[in-house]
Amino acid sequence: MAKLIAEFCQNHNGDFDLLKKMVEAAAAAGATHGKMQTIFADTIAFRPQFEDGLTQNGEVKSIKRPYLDEYKRLKGLEISSSNTGKFVQICNENGLIPMTTCFVREHVNHLAELGFYSIKVASYDCASFPLLKELSKKFDEIIVSTGATYDDEVIHAAEILKDTNFSMLHCVTLYPTPLEQMHMARMDWLRTLTPSVGYSDHSLVSDTGLLASKAALALGADIIERHFTLLSASDTRDGPVSINKTQLQDLSNFSKLSLDDRLSKMDTDYPDWRIVIGQKNRTLTNEELLNRDYYRGRFASPRSDTINGSRMINNWEEVPL
Repeated sequence: MAKLIAEFCQNHNGDFDLLKKMVEAAAAAGATHGKMQTIFADTIAFRPQFEDGLTQNGEVKSIKRPYLDEYKRLKGLEISSSNTGKFVQICNENGLIPMTTCFVREHVNHLAELGFYSIKVASYDCASFPLLKELSKKFDEIIVSTGATYDDEVIHAAEILKDTNFSMLHCVTLYPTPLEQMHMARMDWLRTLTPSVGYSDHSLVSDTGLLASKAALALGADIIERHFTLLSASDTRDGPVSINKTQLQDLSNFSKLSLDDRLSKMDTDYPDWRIVIGQKNRTLTNEELLNRDYYRGRFASPRSDTINGSRMINNWEEVPL
């Protein structure tokens, strides 16, 4: 049976009681992992090029995402350190493996101390090699998304993690991801780097339901990561790409089928499903590159500096600690 990661992301809206209910519901629906995101607004890096964005000759060169607006939004979604520890406990009590996404290097040791032994690396940090090195020393299971990452970066990430229990998830960093741009054949390429591969699904639930997640399972995915919510699609930013308890149960049931039965059911229920297979080798789209430009470096760890008093060090820079 495949691993099913219920990604709670920010669908809790900063309400820990709601997050607790999400854990309980996901466990009852068949998830194997319950995942939150460790994000604190104070780690957002101010980068002036995104204050107004840049468009030249009708082409977007840099997206607009003002720092203060993003700071305020994320500040209201924070889960405190003490509640993060409670999240680990609640997951354990409900039979879920607790997991979180670590975005900055300064959180690595603390998350291990809170009791996480399974950690997620977001697509934009697949090439944050110093972060990967630090995580590899602290966690028993490392799952890395590979969206918006160049092939040579993915290969180097796998080399860093080769002596650990690591998995790689194919991911396309378009939100939502159209079926024809999913390129799930990339999972075959990832299998040349690690035997454990999967898919992180950001498809539009209202249009395609579980098609993409089930297709990945039919193609042999060992892991599915899927956004999960108890609220309506309009109540959270990630709502449109999030599934509910009933849909997660359906996905869990499907994951328990044999590969042959999965393929047979896909052909019956979704005759055109193979549109998601696409190409094993592909070029990142302009939209993915714009997202990479913004999200790679979105968070950074504060480090002391004798000249300026403080500075921000990004996850991929090799600096003495």
